[in-house]
Amino acid sequence: PPVMLVELLFQAACVSLFLSSGQGRVYPARKKPASFAVERRRVGPHVCFPGSGSGCCPGWMLSPGSGKCTLPLCSFGCGGGSCIAPNLCMCPDGEQGITCPEPLGTCGEYGCDLSCNHGGCQEVARVCPVGFSMAETANGIRCTDIDECRSAACEGTCVNTEGGFACECGAGQELSADRRSCRDMDECQATPCQHRCENSVGSYRCSCRPGYHLHGNRHSCV
Repeated sequence: PPVMLVELLFQAACVSLFLSSGQGRVYPARKKPASFAVERRRVGPHVCFPGSGSGCCPGWMLSPGSGKCTLPLCSFGCGGGSCIAPNLCMCPDGEQGITCPEPLGTCGEYGCDLSCNHGGCQEVARVCPVGFSMAETANGIRCTDIDECRSAACEGTCVNTEGGFACECGAGQELSADRRSCRDMDECQATPCQHRCENSVGSYRCSCRPGYHLHGNRHSCV
């Protein structure tokens, strides 16, 4: 029995040596290169090896918590929404898009325009029309009419209008081509007199040919 026990132990040692030597022969073929092992440690979602900097693919950045490329980038900003994928925002109203508009009414009575540049997009108040000035009130930006008559140089009477002004002249006068100064109106062009018409500043006078006298209506000849 002691002899058989020694033989069994010897056989077990041989098998163990054979297996270990066999593994030694096949292991180098299965072992990955050292450089690949280093790269495998960088493998993760949205990682691009040829890239520079963090190594993240375009549109992604490193998440401060995990250090992995899991934080999407929205180049145009999401306003009150959240960035859920590269240049894709989830807005408070449930809609998705490259950016989220501001709530209606925040830009005043003339609404909003989307102003975009390389740094992102933002909603801004529309420019007031000509003849209006922009004023900030408790309800937002408002466009109020400018009273141009305070500075307008009208020869006659200035009438303020919404977004502008108009000059008016008195009786017997009309606006000149510059729409500001007044000139005498030649009423005789409308032939108000039966025979003869003599124009005067702001008025006119009718007269009759020899043998006739002016009627009481100051226009007809008898």
